[in-house]
Amino acid sequence: MIFNIYKRGQGKYTRLCTAFAGAIFAGLGCLQLYRKLEAAEWEMSRKAALWVATMVPLGLFVVFVLLISWLINKASVADFLIAAEGEMKKVSWSSKQEIAVSTFIVIVFVIMMATLLGTTDLGFRTFFTWLLG
Repeated sequence: MIFNIYKRGQGKYTRLCTAFAGAIFAGLGCLQLYRKLEAAEWEMSRKAALWVATMVPLGLFVVFVLLISWLINKASVADFLIAAEGEMKKVSWSSKQEIAVSTFIVIVFVIMMATLLGTTDLGFRTFFTWLLG
């Protein structure tokens, strides 16, 4: 059945985040469809057009949510999500100090490279202006 959870309790957070992200994407797509349908010119009354513009995206959203719930409980997808969560638990995350120092080094390096490239560009521009002008 669609509502049976494959390997209940394993990969809980990965499955929840995947389902939530899928629902957000489906919701944003359905919202865009609603806006397109609402703006369209229909050969029917305003009330009927509003009903169509509302119910079609809503029905599509329900179908997408059911599809997402089926997919995250499919054996191959669920096993992948469970393994991904297990691997994420093995990652050694950097400390705040290491991240701050690394970020500072990257920013300084980017500024140095921008200065070097800007100076080189200015030099070439001046040289070719003198040469051609």
